[in-house]
Amino acid sequence: MKIKTDENTNKLLLDLKGCGVYLEGNVLKVVESDDPKVKKYLDTCLNKDRSSRSKRLEVTKQVQKQYVELEKVNKKNEELLEELQSVLCETEKSRDKAIEDLDYLQKKNQFELINIIVRVALMIIIGVGITTTGLYLVAILTGKETDVIGSTWSNMFGMLLTSSFSIVGTIMGVKYASKNND
Repeated sequence: MKIKTDENTNKLLLDLKGCGVYLEGNVLKVVESDDPKVKKYLDTCLNKDRSSRSKRLEVTKQVQKQYVELEKVNKKNEELLEELQSVLCETEKSRDKAIEDLDYLQKKNQFELINIIVRVALMIIIGVGITTTGLYLVAILTGKETDVIGSTWSNMFGMLLTSSFSIVGTIMGVKYASKNND
């Protein structure tokens, strides 16, 4: 179906042309005129409409292409994020394991040091005790006076006993202080 223009419509169309306004869209397919100036105007409108549609189509295609590329980049970013989260989780587990290992080594070293201190202290205490007892026995067996050595021997064992309790108390204090209260 075609719509023929009359004199008034032709005049209105030419006034639109004078204002720089051009028709576009499907209306151009149905409007026709016998006036050569209006025909030329309608042809110009049709060419501008085709050009405008072509540009819009090109922009739409470009936007769609960019959208597809953005979707691909977004998908890669999501994959990278998941990978980073996985690596972060593994790193945290490794850090926790390293902290546990370090704590174990520190406790092991403290335990070994405490064992060495206790052994050396006990050897000294036993050595001094045996030496003092040996001197006291020699004095008794040889018939020498044992009053001074006896009181010294008694004092020595008292000091050794006090020292051993002091060492044990210090070691227990170190163990208690280094205990993790978590």
